Amino acid sequence: MKLIIPHPGHFAALKEIIAAKEAGGLNEASEMSEVSEVYMAGSPEVLGSGRATLHAALIDEIREQTEYAHQHRLKMNIVLNPSCLGGFHLTFEGYRIFEWYFGELEKAGVDGVTVAEPYLVELLRDSPLETVVSCVAHVNSPQRAEFFEDLGADGITLDTNINRDFGVLEAILRAVDCDIRLIVNEGCLYKCPFRHAHFNLFSHITSPRTSLLNAGAQAQPLNTFADYYFDKCISIRVRDPSQIVRSPWIRPEDLAEYEAIGIHDFKISGRANAVNWIINCVRAYSQRSLKGEGNQRNLLEILDCPSELRYAFHLDNELLGEAGSIKKWKRCRKICDECRFCDELTSKVLKVERK
Repeated sequence: MKLIIPHPGHFAALKEIIAAKEAGGLNEASEMSEVSEVYMAGSPEVLGSGRATLHAALIDEIREQTEYAHQHRLKMNIVLNPSCLGGFHLTFEGYRIFEWYFGELEKAGVDGVTVAEPYLVELLRDSPLETVVSCVAHVNSPQRAEFFEDLGADGITLDTNINRDFGVLEAILRAVDCDIRLIVNEGCLYKCPFRHAHFNLFSHITSPRTSLLNAGAQAQPLNTFADYYFDKCISIRVRDPSQIVRSPWIRPEDLAEYEAIGIHDFKISGRANAVNWIINCVRAYSQRSLKGEGNQRNLLEILDCPSELRYAFHLDNELLGEAGSIKKWKRCRKICDECRFCDELTSKVLKVERK
């Protein structure tokens, strides 16, 4: 099993993550030995990102951190995955900038890049950089996976909405030869109606260029009055906690179910979180276990997006295992209004936190 783990972007965070990794040694029996790759946001002056970003490193920082990661037997992946580039990538200026930037990343020793835009996948076809398709590209079928592989993808991070659809997962594995990655701890709403729009919002907030409304003006970041999608996301789950259980996260104990069908690359979400939180997530997934007393067994402690829910709810990881949740989800037809399994499960495994 390979774990791909988030990195907030500043050098101090990388050193702390690697120190935690090496505290357990490098042999296969150690608790964090299965970490194989770290990823972080790219340079902010080039293009934005599909997620919130704490620190976007410049080329010199990327080079320095990549060298350090390699010294500790870790690969470095740079995430450049906005869902919208405002058409800039299809201009001559955009083409020149992106070709230059990918060349600089190659010189910096970076191992791979994660992108969502199909044009950038094809632009990277002849690059020595490993090209990984982001979950932002919504690859959720064998046909879509084949399209991206034909464009030149070396790996694909699947849409989290199919994490529990084993029939589709197996069909994708049969359809392509490239590496397949799953995000294990994303807590977004299942079939979220805001997902595309939210990725677009972050893409423009983190973009170095103006929005289309400000075309021709000096580049300024968008200054939105609120994150409507985040607020709606939280309020829906507060009103209907069964949506928390329906979210397509994967328990640390259930990784073996995915390995059994041929998936061995697992990505931990959360590059905008604190380092201690990241280390706790890596520890749980590398140990394939989240046990203990109280909050130690609250699955929401290691779920990203939105992690704030852990202050309001306690999702008992051990009770989820005892209920045989993964066995049910593996054969589920995904018609929630007929099934109601997650509604019943919620009443058994989820409690409101009372502080």
